[in-house]
Amino acid sequence: MTHFTAAIAEQIWDMKYRFKAADGTAIDQTIEDTWARIAHDLAAVEKMPADWQDRFYAALEDFKFLPAGRITAGAGTARQVTLFNCFVMGTIPDSMGGIFEMLKEAALTMQQGGGIGYDFSTIRPSGADVKGVAADASGPLSFMDVWDAMCRTIMSAGSRRGAMMATMRCDHPDVMDFIDAKRDSARLRMFNMSVLITDDFMAALKAGGSWDLRFDGKVYRTIQARDLWDRIMTATFEFAEPGVIFIDRINAANNLNYCENISATNPCGEQPLPPYGACLLGSINLARLVSDPFETDAALDETALEDLVTTAVRMMDNVIDISNFPLPEQAAEARAKRRIGLGITGLADALLMVGLRYGSDKAARQTSHWLHRIARAAYLASVDLAREKGAFALFDAEPFLASGAMAKMDQDVRAAIAKHGIRNALLTSIAPTGTISLLAGNVSSGIEPVFAYAYTRKVLQKDGTRTEEEVVDYAVQLWRDKYGAADLPAHFVDAQSLPPSEHVKMQAAAQKWIDSSISKTINCPADIDFDAFKQVYLLAWDSGCKGCTTYRPNDVTGSVLTVSEPASEPAVTPGDTQGDVVYMSEPLDRPVALEGNTYKLKWPGSEHAIYLTINDIMINGHRRPFEVFINSKNMEHYAWTVALTRMISAVFRRGGDVSFVVEELKAVFDPRGGAWMDGKYIPSILAALGGVIERHLVTTGFIEGEGMGLKSDPRQHVVNLGEAQSGAQAVRPSNACPSCGQYELRMIEGCMTCASCGHSKCG
Repeated sequence: MTHFTAAIAEQIWDMKYRFKAADGTAIDQTIEDTWARIAHDLAAVEKMPADWQDRFYAALEDFKFLPAGRITAGAGTARQVTLFNCFVMGTIPDSMGGIFEMLKEAALTMQQGGGIGYDFSTIRPSGADVKGVAADASGPLSFMDVWDAMCRTIMSAGSRRGAMMATMRCDHPDVMDFIDAKRDSARLRMFNMSVLITDDFMAALKAGGSWDLRFDGKVYRTIQARDLWDRIMTATFEFAEPGVIFIDRINAANNLNYCENISATNPCGEQPLPPYGACLLGSINLARLVSDPFETDAALDETALEDLVTTAVRMMDNVIDISNFPLPEQAAEARAKRRIGLGITGLADALLMVGLRYGSDKAARQTSHWLHRIARAAYLASVDLAREKGAFALFDAEPFLASGAMAKMDQDVRAAIAKHGIRNALLTSIAPTGTISLLAGNVSSGIEPVFAYAYTRKVLQKDGTRTEEEVVDYAVQLWRDKYGAADLPAHFVDAQSLPPSEHVKMQAAAQKWIDSSISKTINCPADIDFDAFKQVYLLAWDSGCKGCTTYRPNDVTGSVLTVSEPASEPAVTPGDTQGDVVYMSEPLDRPVALEGNTYKLKWPGSEHAIYLTINDIMINGHRRPFEVFINSKNMEHYAWTVALTRMISAVFRRGGDVSFVVEELKAVFDPRGGAWMDGKYIPSILAALGGVIERHLVTTGFIEGEGMGLKSDPRQHVVNLGEAQSGAQAVRPSNACPSCGQYELRMIEGCMTCASCGHSKCG
């Protein structure tokens, strides 16, 4: 029986991937049961299932092939779920009815847990005429706010964390507002955002030329291309968004450019997709294929690699036939083109194990070589499937082979495709693999460098307590097991010490043999010069990358995890402040008298009103909430009002930024329906209470305004993790993890990811 190498790996399996009955009883008793469940389900569509089940199991065994989380959690459970991670939705019509029809489709997709991508370039700009109603258009940003609210509502109903990508063309008249939207850290929190950069724009930029902002044939404004580029660079330098997608390059290289046009990607960017396109993901664990690690003859077994790829392609192709889809349009799109996204994880560990420094020229060449072997094996496997089961429905040999991606493929592969067709239109992609990489023993994630050799992680125990566990990188643990306390070799490098140009070098080396795209974060130091920062994006363009996402610690999103010296709990006494925010090591004692206000809340359809009293305390001249009392004559409300009274008061008395209480209450969705109050739809009575508390906090000056957070800048807050060991990870972000509450968010592969529980913004 397989034993997990770390307690956190077993916990992730139990929480995310282990099949359980509705009452929580475990059906998968071991990880082997999980592998058997997946293998059995994926083999069921074969003519001779028994011939393939053992082979599929062998691919999964020992974490060699890692299907994406939806497959691992859903395959073989008989549940009506989608096994696809995310989708690009349909083209948004430039009409009110069409826009809200798209919103409904997005909600239905997110309800099943699928992340979504949308191109908002099709909506007319702010101020444009709306014919027939004598009004001006509100513009795409206003509708993005509606999508953002929808995503929060779906989350509050108990769904998996939502993830969305919004794109906008670089020639849309509202692109400047799009670029600056996230300067407000409270706005569009459910979105990742990227600007679609065209070849013509890059030519204008390099020539120092002008650039037209246009919609529907009308030029709204002409600007300098350099000004727009600098606006993008300034925004991503200051708050890490928007990203940049080289959209013409993507379409030119697309195997299907003869029958589809791409203008959006999935939330993390590794899958540029057409309307209703879906991404099906899986990763080859390169770290498990290296023999004699750290020895002079260490090598990756390329024969085993090609065999594993061949099996994985068949497994993923079968997923298309067994999966459910939120919308019929998504099912039709997936089955007509059968695109899959086979990628890798553990690249950095594999390079370390064969003696190569990630980011070096030799490592880039080795990466390109391995990915060439993977691409070749994948395409030949798909040709064999076409001979056995038929080519994808829209296959047309001549334009398919003329695409940019196919031009560099081996001649014998091209000849095989011309003769027999191919089962899958696109085959390769490198996705974020944060959680499944942890499941596999904390191998390095995707194509990223090792983020840190080791860090301390809080692990939730079954009795509700948390213990601290050292989480060690897979390759580092192998080194320790082999050589004990010996110092790590000089070629060991992590994300903290890697120059941005070497990140780009590795992304470009991988992109050459990836027919879709890559999710990667180029980490930049906080003190990088702005001109040097801009050069990273130009280098990505010149190197042939399809997009670029950077992350630099900043005031808006906070800092990624950084290696720290030992830290201790700061002495914080009642009354100490950071800005206007009071932090307390122990709850304050209640004074004899407090000043406050009582509010009456009449919920529609309820006979009795609810009365909410909020009392405040003055600390160093600043007024802050101290306690609440919730009362009603309706005895049906008694239990939860008492619970809320005690819980919210306890939170308030601890100090710090307690404005999150408002957001949590306002996000509660009542499945029985909400109510209209003062012309505004309120999703639940708890949300109404949150609104009352928010108005009180605004009136007393504790927060700036509705949804705006603390009056003092919350980015000033100092968060202490305590007892950090030398070489462990410390965090000073502006927000806690929304899943576990720990302050251990970091940016990996374009996604904010929690080092404590594995939660990822990308779903």
